[in-house]
Amino acid sequence: MGTGIGSGGHARRPLSLVSAALLAFGACLAYATGAGPAVAAPVEECTAVKGAVVAVDFGPFGGKVERGCDPTPTTGYELLYEAGFGTEGTQHDGPGFLCRIGYEGFNGGKRYPTPDKEKCVLTPQATAYWSYWVAPRGQDHWSYSNKGAMARELKPGDVDAWVFGGTDVGGTTGKPTFTPDDVRAKGGEEPDPGGGDPQVPPGRVDVPKAARWLLGRLTDGERVVDPDAEGPNLYATTEAAFALASAKGQGPELAKVTAFLSSPATTTGYGWPDGVDQPPNAAALARLALVAQTSGGDPRAFGGKDLIATLAAQVCATGPGAGCTAPGDFVNASSAEGQAHALLALERAGVQPPAPAVRRLAAQQCPNGGFSYVLIREGENCDPDPGTTASAALVLKRTGGQDAAVAKALAYLKKEQQPDGSYLGWTGAPSGSSPVTAAAAQALRGLGEGARAEAAVAWLSRQQRPEGGFGFEDGADTTVNATAPVLLADAGTSLVELTAKKPGPGPKPTDPDPEPTTPGPKPTKPGPTPTKPAPLPGDGPDLARGSAYLTKPANLQRGVYYFDLSRTRADHGLTIDGAFALAATGEDPQTLRRIVDFLDGLGKDPGGKTIRNYTGLGTEYPMSGKTGKTALLAEVVGRDPRNFGGQDLIAGLGKLVCGAKIESDTRKCAGPGAYTYVDSVFGQSLGIMAQLRAGEKKAAEAPVAYLLSLQQDGGAWPSIIPSTGNSDVDSTAMAAMAVDLAGGERAERAVDKALAFLAGKQQSDGGFLGASDTGSSVNSTALAIQGFALDAGKYRAQIIKARKFLATQQNKDGGFNVAAREPGSDIRASAQAISGAEGISFATLTGDLNGTVEQPPGPAPSPGASAPVIVTPGDTGGTAVAGGTGGSGATAQGGSGSLAATGVRVGALAALAALLSLAGWWTVAYARRQRTAHGGR
Repeated sequence: MGTGIGSGGHARRPLSLVSAALLAFGACLAYATGAGPAVAAPVEECTAVKGAVVAVDFGPFGGKVERGCDPTPTTGYELLYEAGFGTEGTQHDGPGFLCRIGYEGFNGGKRYPTPDKEKCVLTPQATAYWSYWVAPRGQDHWSYSNKGAMARELKPGDVDAWVFGGTDVGGTTGKPTFTPDDVRAKGGEEPDPGGGDPQVPPGRVDVPKAARWLLGRLTDGERVVDPDAEGPNLYATTEAAFALASAKGQGPELAKVTAFLSSPATTTGYGWPDGVDQPPNAAALARLALVAQTSGGDPRAFGGKDLIATLAAQVCATGPGAGCTAPGDFVNASSAEGQAHALLALERAGVQPPAPAVRRLAAQQCPNGGFSYVLIREGENCDPDPGTTASAALVLKRTGGQDAAVAKALAYLKKEQQPDGSYLGWTGAPSGSSPVTAAAAQALRGLGEGARAEAAVAWLSRQQRPEGGFGFEDGADTTVNATAPVLLADAGTSLVELTAKKPGPGPKPTDPDPEPTTPGPKPTKPGPTPTKPAPLPGDGPDLARGSAYLTKPANLQRGVYYFDLSRTRADHGLTIDGAFALAATGEDPQTLRRIVDFLDGLGKDPGGKTIRNYTGLGTEYPMSGKTGKTALLAEVVGRDPRNFGGQDLIAGLGKLVCGAKIESDTRKCAGPGAYTYVDSVFGQSLGIMAQLRAGEKKAAEAPVAYLLSLQQDGGAWPSIIPSTGNSDVDSTAMAAMAVDLAGGERAERAVDKALAFLAGKQQSDGGFLGASDTGSSVNSTALAIQGFALDAGKYRAQIIKARKFLATQQNKDGGFNVAAREPGSDIRASAQAISGAEGISFATLTGDLNGTVEQPPGPAPSPGASAPVIVTPGDTGGTAVAGGTGGSGATAQGGSGSLAATGVRVGALAALAALLSLAGWWTVAYARRQRTAHGGR
């Protein structure tokens, strides 16, 4: 890298690249799509709080770091254009996957890498590509982007960086050699957080009304049961207990809820979800202990358990490991909030909290003073969350010895408070969040900022719905989890000091009743349990609702899903994912038939593309993994893979088996037995399953042997081919399915090792991590379940926990989040969640089309003929284009890694994997980060 940092400075060109990008998506991808630069705006037009800045390091090509500005930023992709940079995508993936970047002030705008170094036909190798890094306003360290440039929505003060070279799967290597502050625009700096308090009209919450609403949400007056759920939501039930302790005191309402929670069956089921012979869930134990403490009960004799003694014995001595991310964690604490609650429960019981556990909570503090919700280790990306910060600050103040951390947390909370008194529920949210603002108000009051706390409560008072409850944010449904913390905030208390008041004398007989005699309708009691046994143990998600989400007309149109908002380019890979999900559940065979008929009948998208464009058979660059995936679909539904879409997919696969490694082009042939142009373990596995299911056991011998050769000593498989040595959950599960189908002693040993590896990667919440720092991944967890199902008897406990995690990630519209900390229903995550929850291997999956009616694809619609309904981040209804909440892309099949070059999330570069096989082309459009209004159960 050069030592200087340049900046452009001319008048802007008015043409928006958003329009150009949409045109490019609909255009033929037989050539590389490039975008010429605009005439850049002067960097001086941006400041630390206005506009956005992008820096591109041309050091590897003999240049320096060049930077530019967009005073009115929209997306990361348009920022490059408006800042004077030109880009070029790949022929295969389109303009969204940035393969070359040039700058008008460097070598006449020549784009790098040049064609003699990188053809930009296929996805670049992980060792030499443009990686994408981001930093929000006020942050002076880079985070590996978990979004595509087209999907990343910018905010004032954001800084982006593009670096050419290699990264590891998680983006912990290959960072820019300069800091965000080195390239950030100067001027307009943030005001001192100690400045004036928000000036807002006063207001109070109608607590009696909120309490009546909350009581109406209780089934039998004792527990919260979510709509369509059979069992209670125990997290929400504890929230209700805290709210009643604050609003009603030690009255009969609170007594009924605490009696339910303190029954031995409930306490054991919540605190020991995997059985009393397994480690407990410390977060659940802490919440139960706090219920006892706030309601006047005894946490040492609650539900027949000594919760305090049990909690004190649950501090991890080592980690990472089962239930422990690092030493000092409480076992299965799951989050910084769970860690804080466990410390608080001990402190309130008069037990000195273990010093390692206190230090572990303090270690969750980010450089800007906020605290991460996800328990992170040193060196991992820290994403601050106001609600978690509030809880951590209050608890650390109570435990003592952490004055500096508490002061930093308070400064962060003051800085994050909006002028109207609220706090945003997720970065970039258009308005405040009720439960987050309530949590912050509790902390502000407890830390001596009464005026700011009152401003927060005043804002909350204006968010109360007519029926009395609160939603997570504007437009979201009212929930117990959103309402309960508001009652504590209005009362000026928190879990640190909350104690239910003893009831005073009741009203005189002649007085009117203080409350209505009927608090409102109660949820309908759950119906009888279906007689048909579940294919796997444990409570899983509602697959009928999930299938309905996948098939709603705004998502699936004419039997196909789309990449982009304009509905110009079909996502054939995602469409096949949806078909696999419908085949697994058997919920909607007619819609499954519609998908199959569209693909088999060469249905065209508005750009004229069919399934043949997806497989690439007969072209210079055939896509082996996609060919295998398409053939596998034909086999699943009983179609002929030797004549599907007018192609013999099995013969095509056979011709794509490499006889030897091509040293000069390992992407074409990575080794003997690898498929041509397969660059992921996903793709190799899909090809193997397709060949074996077609009876081509001999032809599959070399591909199977090559796949087995990639397995690591610890049992894992890497994500990409040629291997970079990473260990990937998603790819390991997929490879295990393929190898299991192949059979034989070596295959059996390989599967045993793979499942043992997967078991060691399960998180305390039952899920499995992807590449980002947004908690357990739905894709990864679903695939792991399919892997465990190969030996369901041995891995029963793991399956139960994983299915339970998937259930917590299902939204009310039936769709699923991408990850625990990525709220918002996502089509691809939903498809994989549904397939995984059934636990049927892709190697044996079948779908029944008997009795269905043929549905020819018909003519292609004109571009933009219909517009999708964009899903609101969080637990909302609505639909999404492939990949979530808007933007041109779809999440990868896996999520265990990413190529930040476009910000295209590649499942461990298996996004390459997923990209070229199970997932198809994609740029991710993730919903903003924030825990949902529904807590864990």
